[in-house]
Amino acid sequence: MLGEMHDVLHEFPELEGKIDEMRANNATFATLMDTYDGLDAKVRQLEELGTPVADETIEDLKKQRLLLKDQLYDLLRA
Repeated sequence: MLGEMHDVLHEFPELEGKIDEMRANNATFATLMDTYDGLDAKVRQLEELGTPVADETIEDLKKQRLLLKDQLYDLLRA
């Protein structure tokens, strides 16, 4: 949906302290977070600006974002 927040803190507010800790102390987690944040910003920009893009393209970006979110969540719960 347009304008929805999908950043990791909004998705997992109960894990905010763990997210901050892992971002500061786990290079793999920090890299995944940076990639996720960049991808999320790109999806939001495409949606909010109404940039002409194929439906498949935006759906592929959203699937990539979901895979990254799953990887981040797995690391947070480990």
